[in-house]
Amino acid sequence: MWCDNCLLVLPLRAGAIAWAVIIAIYSLIGGLFLLLLGQWVFFTYPEWFIYGGIGMAVTAIAVITAIAFSTRSYVFARAMQFIWPFIILICGIRAILMIVQLNRGKDKIQWQCDNDLQPWPAAVNNSNSYSMPSEICIVGFSGFNTAVIIGLLVDLAFQMYMFFLTWRFCARLVHYSGMKGPFGNGYYSA
Repeated sequence: MWCDNCLLVLPLRAGAIAWAVIIAIYSLIGGLFLLLLGQWVFFTYPEWFIYGGIGMAVTAIAVITAIAFSTRSYVFARAMQFIWPFIILICGIRAILMIVQLNRGKDKIQWQCDNDLQPWPAAVNNSNSYSMPSEICIVGFSGFNTAVIIGLLVDLAFQMYMFFLTWRFCARLVHYSGMKGPFGNGYYSA
């Protein structure tokens, strides 16, 4: 039995476009946070740029996916169906590394909070004009760590659902292209 609406919260095409826009927005915000302020949380030089770059890549893929859905392009939708599993895998690895590195740097983050938000001496690029967000010190490391872990898990769940929506959209396009209507080679053209 073929189920056209299994696990769909919203209508397939419009809901998938909205889902891709949501992923693009929060990935853009998270990527910018990591690119601009990541040095206060991750202390090995290119690390925050890599994490932020992956966030920007997810933003780009989500925008391309929304465009593929909005134009009903089977080719772009199939390409996104091929790309999303790799993005999910890369983001899963990124999530594990971010959690491990965040827990490794908790003493450095606490040192920064205890010393009037001064940068950790060995890690911060002094050319950055941004200061450490005081909110990290207000909620404490455990609260910040919990928020990061929950955010990363929600991100992975959203991406998995986006992959499901992309797969479902491609399956629907294939399913409907094989149907015979009253025109062409259908019943009424005999």
